[in-house]
Amino acid sequence: MSFPRIKIGLYAAVVLAVFVLASYKLYRRGDARPPQKDAVLIQAMLSGLTTAHYQPEKIDDTFSKRVFDLYLKRVDSNKKFLLASDVAQLRTKYQNDVDDEVKRGTHEFMDQTNAVIDQRVKDVQALYRDILTKPFDFTTEETFETEPDKASFAADKAAQREEWRKFLKYQTMVRISEMMDTQAKKKDKPLAATSVTPSSATTSEPIRTPAEMEAEARKRVLKYFEDQFNDLLQNDANDRLAMYANVIANTYDPHTEYFAPRDKESFDVAMTGRFEGIGASLQEKDGSIKITDIIPGSASYRQGELKAGDVILRVAQGADEPVSVEGMRLDKAVSMIKGKKGSEVRLTVKKPDNSTKIVSIIRDVVIIKDTYAQSATINEAGKKIGYIKLPTFYADFNDNGGRSSADDVKKELEKLKQENVQGVVLDLRFNGGGSLQDAVEMAGLFIDSGPVVQVKGPQGAPTVLNDRDPRVQYSGPLVVLVNKYSASASEILAAAIQDYKRGVIMGAASTYGKGTVQRIFDLDDALPAEFNSIKPFGSLKLTTQKFYRINGGSTQFKGVVPDIILPDAYSYLDQGEKESDYPLKWDEITPARYRPWAQAPATDKLRTASQVRVAASPSFRLVNELAQRMRKRKDETKVSLKLTAFRAEQQTNKVESDKYEAAQKAAQPLAIAPLSSDLRVLGTDTVEINRASRFTKNLNKDITLREAVSVVKDQM
Repeated sequence: MSFPRIKIGLYAAVVLAVFVLASYKLYRRGDARPPQKDAVLIQAMLSGLTTAHYQPEKIDDTFSKRVFDLYLKRVDSNKKFLLASDVAQLRTKYQNDVDDEVKRGTHEFMDQTNAVIDQRVKDVQALYRDILTKPFDFTTEETFETEPDKASFAADKAAQREEWRKFLKYQTMVRISEMMDTQAKKKDKPLAATSVTPSSATTSEPIRTPAEMEAEARKRVLKYFEDQFNDLLQNDANDRLAMYANVIANTYDPHTEYFAPRDKESFDVAMTGRFEGIGASLQEKDGSIKITDIIPGSASYRQGELKAGDVILRVAQGADEPVSVEGMRLDKAVSMIKGKKGSEVRLTVKKPDNSTKIVSIIRDVVIIKDTYAQSATINEAGKKIGYIKLPTFYADFNDNGGRSSADDVKKELEKLKQENVQGVVLDLRFNGGGSLQDAVEMAGLFIDSGPVVQVKGPQGAPTVLNDRDPRVQYSGPLVVLVNKYSASASEILAAAIQDYKRGVIMGAASTYGKGTVQRIFDLDDALPAEFNSIKPFGSLKLTTQKFYRINGGSTQFKGVVPDIILPDAYSYLDQGEKESDYPLKWDEITPARYRPWAQAPATDKLRTASQVRVAASPSFRLVNELAQRMRKRKDETKVSLKLTAFRAEQQTNKVESDKYEAAQKAAQPLAIAPLSSDLRVLGTDTVEINRASRFTKNLNKDITLREAVSVVKDQM
């Protein structure tokens, strides 16, 4: 959903007035002391949260505990620094005191926690340097817990040393395994034809013995942690205050955030996606750099291996040694990942099933055309079916004559009608949302006039957004594809189609579940001139409204449950709004008045027929097996520190992955092709023709799309 920067309007004026009033109270305290920047920031931000947030919290002991728990989670996300006694002392003194501190505009809890952390970081730095001076024995039977949520803070310094010994051993083992894989590939690779004789031929890198690999791996791990700890020790007071302010904001809901001035710039870049790099939106969460979205048309989108939910562990420039980004500031990590078009970046990522993978991406500019709606035709058993892919709900928010996703989908539907298609599949998988207005207008392409979505603020009656155009652009059989990453505007459109019984919603067990809208307030605009000397303050992104379906239910938290649920390779992932910290809950309001589609599909009959096909499909059976194995792997978070056992497990995982990919390749291809009208327009432009061909080629083995086509055919 879009995040407009508010400058005018009654709502904005009221909120800004509250900020100003709070800041004047600080400035006119009746003493001679000048206002402190941190006190102004915390109290002005808290005033905005209390007044303008959709569901403001009471500033009490419950609030205090939430901030306490989340801040500890952020400053020591892997539970590698604080001792259990440190946590106990902090809890006794501050767990119920944070609410009183923020009312005063102070942050004793933050200060004391950071003081303890600083000392523990220095202690651990000496500890890992000592441990890495000695070789590890990878023949002993022991395990390491990789999931922080299952780990505990060390009981004492001896327990902390043992935990770090295992952690460093694990890090070293991973690198040895990578080196063994690289060496094996080089041994298997035939020598290139040259003028030299075989006896004089050399390889670029000598064959290492196991002992040499172990020594080299420890050396790399030492550098890895030296870089990481140098970054940790460079956090200044502004960085820490920004993190603390963001923790306070995040306790209201996952989408309410504080942006320091530097982070706001990074956010603006991420929202545009129009820069040279890999084309992924990143978020710093609990000490990790996490992929939140893959920008359509980007290098990552075309490469295909990087997914939302992946955590970036290390970044390497081409063949250079990887650098750790764990615990790194977001802006610094982004600067390492971005780069010139044509350059290579290698990302070591942790997948949601706890496996690690090195993803190589050649940086490029976002191909804007790939972000727009595209269509194709599918010929199946003598039937012609239209397909529309919508990567995002784009719009020109600045009214500069840019494109609209609703207008583009309307044009694609018209072209499909000219192709005489007998049904349409609208693909909203991995569509994270965008323009609310375009979602409303797009629903109107498939229905008569009527309500599409209800929008409600913290007070007052909901506003009903209607399609006022009685024309129906397309009235034939319709299937809408969704998955766990279909969010916000995607959920609004899918819910409207489902409530009107206009089409069949198909896909994963549910969509993402983001049913809220945010607005960004510039704190510098809000605070009066008296504070100019201590500006900039940054921005506050606030959740101000909630979306409701026309049937009265919210899309928040629960998402949209499809009419036909299909096996999904991502079903093992704990992704979605409900898995985040402190999400707003589902609720419902009075339904809007609407009339369902007269020619509603026979959903029960279609579901039964689909279930029979899916049960008989070898490809869907493999998807189910894969999801079950992935869930098991995700839950089994302890890894063996015995190198042979670790390598065997890695090989088993690779065999399973290869088996799935082979089965996907063996699936019966769809007869999908670009529109003849589009090809005529392209003429002899080989670049554009190749782009159109790539779009359809990536879909011809899509088993979910094949089943959607079957459901469309069942309605003919």
